[in-house]
Amino acid sequence: MIDVFLGPGDLARIRFGRSPLQELVGSLHLLGDPSRQATFRPWLAGVRGRIPALRLLPSLVGGPHWAADFLTPPPRHLAVEFAEELERVRATDPGLVRASIEEMHERVPEPLAGLYDDPERELGAVADELGAYWRAAVEPVWPRLRAVADADLGHRAQALTTGGLAKLLADLDPRIEHTPDGMRLDTPSWHGEHVLNGSGLVLVPCVFAWPRLVMLFDEPRQSMFSYAPRGIANVWNDPQDMRGEPLGELIGRSRASLLSHLELPLSTTQLAAYLGLTPAAVSQHLSVLRRTSLVTSRRDGREVLYQRTSLATELLNQAG
Repeated sequence: MIDVFLGPGDLARIRFGRSPLQELVGSLHLLGDPSRQATFRPWLAGVRGRIPALRLLPSLVGGPHWAADFLTPPPRHLAVEFAEELERVRATDPGLVRASIEEMHERVPEPLAGLYDDPERELGAVADELGAYWRAAVEPVWPRLRAVADADLGHRAQALTTGGLAKLLADLDPRIEHTPDGMRLDTPSWHGEHVLNGSGLVLVPCVFAWPRLVMLFDEPRQSMFSYAPRGIANVWNDPQDMRGEPLGELIGRSRASLLSHLELPLSTTQLAAYLGLTPAAVSQHLSVLRRTSLVTSRRDGREVLYQRTSLATELLNQAG
């Protein structure tokens, strides 16, 4: 059990983030954790035989410590991209690299000897392995992961706005308890207390973290807490193989396929990528579906996210 104490400055600096690199690290951890693999079988089947040879990462990810802390810098803003996070890894302070390795291992493993002795020289190799693994295993499914994260972040932001920290934590995970001074995490393998340093806390949904809670308390960086987002059961569903074919005969296959994809909120760009259509064509279909009360829309920053209505879900159920 871990007690996390939040001061007034921390409460004012609680924010949300999205991290491609955290998903990458979570997926690497999953490869070595058979107890978590059943939920991810479709992904595992898809990446089998495609994962490149890795010299350093297997010794930097896995076990009770999750991963070396320097591999998962807290995202600086909501829309952080993988390339930006990768550059932060390349520029990691050598002292943090060594401290992360020491925290994970009683003795420095042979593959990490060069990284420990000369981090500035070897960090490029770490970043290269991360990039190769990203392209082979995570980038192909990133649109799915991002869609789930975006939908979850919208839900969490609303909970925080309407009910404050107590409501947010109550809904986040049953193992998290709101306390008068902060929060308590029910983690059987970890015990202790942590007082935040006034820089706040960033909450990061991570599909590949499921069902774990991942905590990073690494001063002077902002503390980070990763949790499994809502909607994980739908991540690997392929809407092309789901319901909607009879409905396609009524409203058109493209529009029926759009509705199948919209169980979670998605943008026009994401839908276009999924369906192989132009954004203009997707926008036209969405306009028709919205006028007929089959989809709703809401603005999220610079994007507009669309989601099917209960009426559309009922139509898909009846058609299936």
